[in-house]
Amino acid sequence: MGGLWWLGGQLLAPRPSVIGAPPADLRAIDVRIDGPGAEPLAGWWIEGKPGRASVLLLHGIRADRRAMLGRARLLAQHGYAVLLIDLPAHGESKGDAITLGARESIAVTAARDWMKERRPDEKCAVIGVSLGGASVLLGPQPSGFDAVVLEAVYSTARQAIRNRIAMRLGDAAAGLSPLLEMQVGPRLGIPVTSLAPIDHIDDVGAPVLVIAGGRDRHALPAESRAMFERARSPKSFWLLPDAAHVDFQAHDPAGYAAHVIGFLDQQLDQGTQERAPGTSADTVTRPSP
Repeated sequence: MGGLWWLGGQLLAPRPSVIGAPPADLRAIDVRIDGPGAEPLAGWWIEGKPGRASVLLLHGIRADRRAMLGRARLLAQHGYAVLLIDLPAHGESKGDAITLGARESIAVTAARDWMKERRPDEKCAVIGVSLGGASVLLGPQPSGFDAVVLEAVYSTARQAIRNRIAMRLGDAAAGLSPLLEMQVGPRLGIPVTSLAPIDHIDDVGAPVLVIAGGRDRHALPAESRAMFERARSPKSFWLLPDAAHVDFQAHDPAGYAAHVIGFLDQQLDQGTQERAPGTSADTVTRPSP
């Protein structure tokens, strides 16, 4: 019991880090956005071409905005404006605990509103990885985005906890997961049953692209498929059969460009003038019927 209490604290502990200046090639500026409470969200902003949409990039748990640099470069190459932020309790954004998407969702809303104020005449989209995607779905719905990309997002916090115990201690130890689940309420003041992104995906109010790794043990492929089935059309699903819980853009750069840039161009009415090299209309992920 003591070991599990310690483990629960480690899973929810803040992950601060000093980020520093953005890479020179990114041509980004430092920004601070009013976030949850009195603490600002730290981020980088890349000004896009006129007429192109803005895209918010949200990293996974215990990471920071640097994990999204590859996606930022890809989007910038295609003229998109890009906002990278550190979610609360990560990187240079303050926070007393990681809340599995609950309080992070407030930061998502703040960042979205900041982008809309910065470029009021342009559409906006979001790419959320793991915790980042959960933070989109756990916020008020409809989300206010014009297109949503969800990568390796857990279906429920309960399932995410079970998956992680099974990874570390084996399937036979999955029965220990309630001892971690029961910590969420006392530690965060949030019932674990409320942390279920799958319950909100049908109300997101935007086209959705769900991306999954076939070998992902953190967010099982079956979870991603179930979330896709719950989403309303237009929607798309992309499975990387040999990918675990990894950076999908780094794992398959060409496929990522084809699917994600193609999806965004199509759903945001951005046309084909900035389509990824080697991508044709036939290779772009289509909305499912």
